[in-house]
Amino acid sequence: MKTIRINADEALWRNSMGIIERWLVADGETTRKGRAVAQVRIEGALHDILAPAAGRLIIAAHTLAVIEPGLLLATIAVGAEIAAE
Repeated sequence: MKTIRINADEALWRNSMGIIERWLVADGETTRKGRAVAQVRIEGALHDILAPAAGRLIIAAHTLAVIEPGLLLATIAVGAEIAAE
């Protein structure tokens, strides 16, 4: 099984840190490619974090965690069974 990292996108920042507002997909649940899995607040703006692939989400940074560019937010276990939606 392949694991894909979801990192805080460095393109969203100028000079500050951000906060994980909420996870839209729970730890251990499956997601599909392109689905918003979390929302982060950076410099007052809310940004969706999209799943880069389908698979099982494993959260590394929890809600209200202070994050900085490049920080690992979660991983996706590709090849995990995808629930029908």
